[in-house]
Amino acid sequence: MVLDLLVIGTAITLGPLHNSAFILLLSARRGVRLGLAFLLSWLANLVAVVAVVVLLTGGQPPARHSAPSTAGVAAKLAIGLALVLYGAHRRRRPPRPHGPPRWAARIDNASWVSAAGLAWLLQPWALVGAGAATVLEAHLSTAGDWLSLTGYCLLATLSLIVMEMYAVWAPAAAGARLDALRAWLARHQEQLVVTLCLLAGLWLTGASILELVS
Repeated sequence: MVLDLLVIGTAITLGPLHNSAFILLLSARRGVRLGLAFLLSWLANLVAVVAVVVLLTGGQPPARHSAPSTAGVAAKLAIGLALVLYGAHRRRRPPRPHGPPRWAARIDNASWVSAAGLAWLLQPWALVGAGAATVLEAHLSTAGDWLSLTGYCLLATLSLIVMEMYAVWAPAAAGARLDALRAWLARHQEQLVVTLCLLAGLWLTGASILELVS
């Protein structure tokens, strides 16, 4: 479980779409507040998904090869295959230019509610679903699993936390450097999406098949 959550959390935090949107929010007139609303909404979504799974299992993982356990592994396998197919499809299609999103023109008038809603919309729900299927294996009578779940949520939010703190403590330097990072993400968005989908998808597919046959 720990290794799967590490891979999933890393793939989530490195996603170029939400990171680019977050940098745009930080560049707004009330950027730090909007960024904080986005960050807290993003983290709350992850925690809520984990909490729902834990409530369903009661903190006790289903028996190995039982129907719930097999269903969870099958869900991870399906998500892994879907990510591989999507990554392969994006890799084959012609490159498309990526300009600023349409909402960027209204960013200075954005509210904290719209920033929080944007976090919900941009969450990579396929990977979050894979994380939820993995959390089925959590045994909450052990401190190690509590730490693993906490670490997963923080890892999946790490890029946002770092950028938010940078914007708070060094706003002048952060503005220029984060804008350069956003430009780099825009130029390499396709490659990043394809790479993350293929790597995470292949990992989930291989790990799920191994769990099913062992």
